[in-house]
Amino acid sequence: MGSYIFVPNLAGHGQVPEQSILSSTIQNDDRSKVILFRFAAGQELSAHTAPFPALIQIISGEVTLRLGEDVKEASGGAFAYMPPKLEHGIHAKTETVMLLTLLKNPA
Repeated sequence: MGSYIFVPNLAGHGQVPEQSILSSTIQNDDRSKVILFRFAAGQELSAHTAPFPALIQIISGEVTLRLGEDVKEASGGAFAYMPPKLEHGIHAKTETVMLLTLLKNPA
């Protein structure tokens, strides 16, 4: 029987840093990787790409999300699916908690 991971409250999982971005890997295996990001207000990840499909879930906060050529305003509850190699970036307008899931080996 496989083990599982349970996090009762992603928004409260760890402290939001004062002037930076903090990431922690929650799960990682050969098929997927789940990373929890905590952004201080004003912090950003500049535009980049990933070789895998990815899912973004905004847990709390307000962000400007760049998906390819599109710019979206998003807040807690927002979700985005990104195909491989889509250029994307995020700017935290307020303290933000975001969950990123990389689908490393989709079937």
